[in-house]
Amino acid sequence: MSHKIYLGVDTGASKSHAVLSDSRGRILGFGQGGPGNWETVGWDGCRATLDQIIGEAARAAGITRAQIGPAGFGLAGYDWPEDLPPHISLLRELGLTGPLTLHNDAFIGLPAGSPAGWGVVVSAGTSCNCYGRDAHGHLARLTGNSSFGEYAGAGELVQFSLQAVARAWTKRGPDTSLSTTLVAAAGAGDVPDLLAGLVRGRFVLHAGHASLIFHAAESGDAVAQGAVTWAGRQLGDLALGAVRQLELQNQSFDLVLSGSFFKGSDHLQELVRESVQAIAPRVRVVRLHVPPVAGSVLLAMELDGPVAAVVRSTLLRSLQTSPLAAPA
Repeated sequence: MSHKIYLGVDTGASKSHAVLSDSRGRILGFGQGGPGNWETVGWDGCRATLDQIIGEAARAAGITRAQIGPAGFGLAGYDWPEDLPPHISLLRELGLTGPLTLHNDAFIGLPAGSPAGWGVVVSAGTSCNCYGRDAHGHLARLTGNSSFGEYAGAGELVQFSLQAVARAWTKRGPDTSLSTTLVAAAGAGDVPDLLAGLVRGRFVLHAGHASLIFHAAESGDAVAQGAVTWAGRQLGDLALGAVRQLELQNQSFDLVLSGSFFKGSDHLQELVRESVQAIAPRVRVVRLHVPPVAGSVLLAMELDGPVAAVVRSTLLRSLQTSPLAAPA
């Protein structure tokens, strides 16, 4: 690997990161910013965020953008082939002249978490997504869209639990402590007030309230436990899709679990493992504990050839102690 400067970028719905590394995996500069998903902030907002974080990283490294070599990107909102040309155009306009590799932001957890650089990654935060790559570089993907039946992140767990509360109130389902819990969380008077307030916009329950469902499950509430089980099975089902696409059933591979949702419950992680292990018994589950942007840097390095284990180790060790090392 030549002595180049590599750029890795991770843009998301709420925050975005840029990292510059040398060819030995040593971090040269960081950049941090707000949301970068063009679907939510528009192309101008996407451009502004990328301009900010790349510029910040370059200034920290004491270099110009012209000195940046290969660059890897994990981009929220990069979902379909039609999204490639506008992203490439935008990045060139920002002064990046080297080779580029672009992926959805969910994908980058795979090279970050798997020493082999391939396998399957399930990313779960507010919502969820799943990608895969085999040893030959073939890719697998899901739609990443809840409209097509892919939903099991924190936001969906809260919605699923609200449905259980509504079922309990209308006597279509069992009673649950979630009724009292979610009424209190929203500041409502009772369940009818909660449901009416949610419909009318007086109250809001968001993905951050998923921790309440995990707590209720740990406290023995059967309905909450069923909700967590549902989420785990749904996430496992996403992984199974990628496993089948890549025909990994009889191979040994890494299943990387990336995202804050997995912090909520060890049981959730176990459910995903059980689902995948049922058809791929040699799967190894890896919980991602480094910033996902590490994967973007590694993807940039891959443009110049295989990444040496010592380089990868140096990069990950540096990022674990960096300002970006908030829990994944």
